[in-house]
Amino acid sequence: MGIIGTIVIGFIVGLLAKFLHPGKDDMGIIMTTVLGIGGSLLASYAGQALGLYTAGQGAGFIGAVIGAIVLLVVYGMVKGKSGQS
Repeated sequence: MGIIGTIVIGFIVGLLAKFLHPGKDDMGIIMTTVLGIGGSLLASYAGQALGLYTAGQGAGFIGAVIGAIVLLVVYGMVKGKSGQS
């Protein structure tokens, strides 16, 4: 898959993660895409390294959504702590 495909899938995964994650998130479209791409890469490499699935399986998409949710939670924790004085 090319870079454009990765960005599109990352955007979709980011939107799904943002929808599934409870609470308010004040992120724009770029941060949503970045977290989606990060979650996709994280889950793809981790899942394949652990032998949970191979490239191109549907489980990889589900793993990418879970990875993006994890990144979303971590991002929210970091942003919340840095905003407090």
